[in-house]
Amino acid sequence: MRSVILAVFLTLGNAVTALADDIKKVGTDKSVTEAMDALEAAVNNAGATVFARVDHAAGAEKVGISIPANQVLIFGNPALGTPAMQIDPGAGLFLPLKVQVYEDASGRVWLAYEDPKETMDKFDKMEKSPVIDKMRGALAKLTSAAAE
Repeated sequence: MRSVILAVFLTLGNAVTALADDIKKVGTDKSVTEAMDALEAAVNNAGATVFARVDHAAGAEKVGISIPANQVLIFGNPALGTPAMQIDPGAGLFLPLKVQVYEDASGRVWLAYEDPKETMDKFDKMEKSPVIDKMRGALAKLTSAAAE
């Protein structure tokens, strides 16, 4: 019985570690709003399209619940997304791209996004495609610019 419990804990631990590896985080000294404004400007300056800006804290407030500042920017660029969907139409489930800007329990602000290499690894041909590296580079560049 102990070996079964140990196996379950090891499996869960590995799953949590894998999930943590899938999420890339960039810290900033800006407020959530300042970082999100900077991210939106960087996305627009890069020629991508902003589809939505979701304010989770405002949504929570509407139902009488308070959470720290938390927003998500949803954006894309057909020059990156279209080649991914040509390789496998299922890539559309993970596009457009998203970046979350949030304040953690200690008051630190983070820009976070899911690594496209990890997200798209479900598609055999996608993993080795140069489009994944372009998406990774774009996300890293945009979040770094917004964090500065």
